[in-house]
Amino acid sequence: MNETAAPGWFPDPFGRHEKRWYDGAAWTERVSSHGREGVDQPVGDGRVPTVGRPADKIRADVAKAGGGRGVGGGTLLTEPVLVVNQKAKLIEVNNEYAIFDQHGTQVGAVRQVGQSTAKKLLRVVTSLDQFLTHTLQIVDMSGTPLLTLTRPAKLMKSRIVVADGGGREVGQIVQENMVGKIRFGLHAGGAKVGAIKAENWRAWNFSIVDGDGTEVARITKTWEGLAKTLFTTADNFVVHIHRPLDEPLRSLVAASALGVDTALKQDARGLG
Repeated sequence: MNETAAPGWFPDPFGRHEKRWYDGAAWTERVSSHGREGVDQPVGDGRVPTVGRPADKIRADVAKAGGGRGVGGGTLLTEPVLVVNQKAKLIEVNNEYAIFDQHGTQVGAVRQVGQSTAKKLLRVVTSLDQFLTHTLQIVDMSGTPLLTLTRPAKLMKSRIVVADGGGREVGQIVQENMVGKIRFGLHAGGAKVGAIKAENWRAWNFSIVDGDGTEVARITKTWEGLAKTLFTTADNFVVHIHRPLDEPLRSLVAASALGVDTALKQDARGLG
């Protein structure tokens, strides 16, 4: 959303309703769905998923993935190492993740939004939800969205649309193949600005490169025993960002671990 935009109804950047009222300076709690207006919970609603994972285990994950990196800025978009832990559930109907820095301090989270009761039921009793739209919000510790990831309904390859906290598109994570080592292109402004490359056919670890092919980050799957050995169960993984990045690549890299996980989790039956 352009900060100078006139007041009006726009697609809800937080994914909870069809439209949300922008007052010319900020998003409000006025919302509209199916032609009916209402009042939503506050935009920064404080609902931040946690997983209760001890700091020593977080640090152990970082060590297994190659160790720590420098000093970060204390926020989700300024830390050089992000540790992403999915909240384990017996039956998963909403994806939730906690995001930590390399020392074990939680700096943000991911929550799935826009799940209707019917869609949740589909996730329990069928595999049809893999073809439906899925939306995730990356939020800070106040619950305010920083990035929104939307994987539109699809038949074959996945595409993840990444938007900033104001609902403006940052870029897209686009699946390029379905057989062999999975690859995703990072696109912004009509150009390919980078790529995500699986390092083995099981898609456990990924290299993230810029437009010149230079590695700028790495996603490493960490292990929690036999029940959590693939990206199709409750996942733990570490993102190492090798150097400070400019936009839009910085946001696309931060979104990449969740974008890849969303694509592979929903496409698990077709990735063999």
